[in-house]
Amino acid sequence: MKVIPVIDVLNEVVVHAVRGRRNEYKTVKSVLTSSVEPVEVAQTFKALGFRELYLADLDAIMGRQQPNIRLYECITEATGLKLMVDAGITESSSAKKILNSQVAKIVIGTETLKSKKFVQEAIRRFGAEKLVVSLDLMQNKVLTQPCFDGCTDALGVLGEFEALGILEFIVLDLARVGSGEGVNVEFLKLALKNSRSSVYVGGGIRNLDDLAILRKIGVSGVLLATALHSGKISISDLKKTHLL
Repeated sequence: MKVIPVIDVLNEVVVHAVRGRRNEYKTVKSVLTSSVEPVEVAQTFKALGFRELYLADLDAIMGRQQPNIRLYECITEATGLKLMVDAGITESSSAKKILNSQVAKIVIGTETLKSKKFVQEAIRRFGAEKLVVSLDLMQNKVLTQPCFDGCTDALGVLGEFEALGILEFIVLDLARVGSGEGVNVEFLKLALKNSRSSVYVGGGIRNLDDLAILRKIGVSGVLLATALHSGKISISDLKKTHLL
């Protein structure tokens, strides 16, 4: 099981994401670094031994600006980390620009997704290995755009996109992000039972016990921010349990 650190960027700084209430996000406070500058925080994760990084470009996701291509380039050039980016992408021209900036994978979040056709087109143009679909949940309900033309049942969404050829999914429970409430293990068990794809989990992970449970049920990876920055999951503990 992989452990992938997360950087949430809003107004050009790294913020502490809590329960999806983005207008209330404040700059991150971390035991790992005193910096809130995205490239410097990414360099910290690289120095600690991580090889991959998930970046949520919240300004782009919220429609405030275009994807921050220059930031993605700076992070990959400075760190060499495999960068997974969610920038609220809904059309192929933006996806192409992001992939051309040395980003390893694009995250397609259901929260901003308007049509299943975009996923089909993205698979055809870029290959499924470059794409991750994020099942964005809020209190167990799938977040989608009003015009979305696909299934809005959580397991149904997984099935539809897996049938199109998606190989990797993120189950991201925004209501649990930054909450320290733990993850919905029962739903994850159902998702894993009904899917042949790799499933990653984000939101609510508290400690090593949670990681042990997720590893046991077959999760492919976890996305961590709050637990790392607070020190509740330490780098030494990750190394002792062979998760880093």
